Amino acid sequence: MIDSNPPLLHHFRALSSPNPPPPNLKCQVMEECQLPLIDLSGLNSNDQKETVDCAAAICRASSEWGFFQVVNHGISPELLKKMRREQELLFQTPFERKSTCGLLNNSYRWGGSTTATSPKHSSWSEAFHIPLTKVSEESCYGEFISLR
Repeated sequence: MIDSNPPLLHHFRALSSPNPPPPNLKCQVMEECQLPLIDLSGLNSNDQKETVDCAAAICRASSEWGFFQVVNHGISPELLKKMRREQELLFQTPFERKSTCGLLNNSYRWGGSTTATSPKHSSWSEAFHIPLTKVSEESCYGEFISLR
């Protein structure tokens, strides 16, 4: 297993055991779909209907999906490229180091579905949340000061 990945092997072993937990019959299988894509330019529109529609789309995506993609957010391509480079550096860092470094006040997270009954049904993620309210604080970055 790659050193930069969270320690998922333990969970997969449990799911692959000869006596897996019984499946939850109340679970519904959901098709994989694309995350909602929201055009944020509507928030700055002079047309009140566009603004309301954009806000409604955000509310709907948040309540139905919990996540969504955005376009026309006003973040420069240069900054996005720099963030992508730093994200790659972070995710390639050995797990033990990144999980204990206190990066951005513990905004590095990993985990997955606790209701999966087989490896095929597992959903895992590794996330790096950038809390904009604290991004200007010196102590926010720990050893990953290059994110500043």
